Amino acid sequence: MDSKILLAHGSGGRLSHNLIKDFIQLFRNQILEKMDDSAVFDLNGRVAFTTDSYVVNPIFFPGGDIGQLAVCGTINDLSMCGATPLYISLALIIEEGLPMSVLKQITSSIQTVVKDTGVKVVTGDTKVVNQGSADKLFINTAGIGLISEGIDISGTNAKPGDKIILSGAIGDHGIAVMAQREGLRFKILVKSDCAPLNTLVADMLKVSEKIHCLRDPTRGGLATTLNELTMQSKVGINIEEEKVPVHESVRAACEFLGFDPLYVANEGKLVAIVPARNAEKILKAMQQNLYGKESTIIGEVVAEHPGIVTMKTILGTSRIVDMLSGELLPRIC
Repeated sequence: MDSKILLAHGSGGRLSHNLIKDFIQLFRNQILEKMDDSAVFDLNGRVAFTTDSYVVNPIFFPGGDIGQLAVCGTINDLSMCGATPLYISLALIIEEGLPMSVLKQITSSIQTVVKDTGVKVVTGDTKVVNQGSADKLFINTAGIGLISEGIDISGTNAKPGDKIILSGAIGDHGIAVMAQREGLRFKILVKSDCAPLNTLVADMLKVSEKIHCLRDPTRGGLATTLNELTMQSKVGINIEEEKVPVHESVRAACEFLGFDPLYVANEGKLVAIVPARNAEKILKAMQQNLYGKESTIIGEVVAEHPGIVTMKTILGTSRIVDMLSGELLPRIC
């Protein structure tokens, strides 16, 4: 029987990972094989180039909308390679019947992000499809940034002894979108953490260029991101549960819904893997940035159990934190 694409293939978990591996086999080259958030290559200087598509449902959610999400996501993918984001493209696939006021609201939020970050929208495209051929609005973006000399950030660079820094509490975006989609009401409103992280990364690089890995834990959450990094660098990772920040409202929502916060998507957080000797000064710089106030060291890279993430639980036991398998929440970004 011919296999078919499932929603779980877009989850960022194991099925997504296997699908991407198939693409890599077809288009194999040294740039693509690194599997970082942006392609990095020389073009009269080191350039980062990335692309992404956004199909989040609903298109408005507490703390953001599909427009803000798309631009921030592209800025963040460039930043995770240590690049300074400069230019992005913006392509809209619009379903017939979408109110013009909705489109203007979304493009206005895009304008706010690019104005605040200094990134320029320099090209784009617009397509309108028949009603029922799309779901309101899909957005595709691509971005280009420049990488300064001396910066070498990649998911392949983690070394045993490195410290792992998380820039803040996890799970806000996934729970905010889920609550809006399903009409759930919590005692404390959960808002998406959607934000551009270029200034946070710039502040980190000012105090030390010796950052080995950066990654934003979006689909599949923190757990899947850490597993990807262990596989790319062929190392193990140990984290401590009590050191991973989770807002109480998100924790309560996860308990109610049966979710593990480790697997819930984020859109304004990053994971940094840095040499132990530089960890404290990088952490301090992060904590002084608006988007890194809750930054904390959550674990370290080890030579043992390569390709595996383990977590010391609050009870003092240790468990394996596997990659997400299946679909926790479709169309999260």
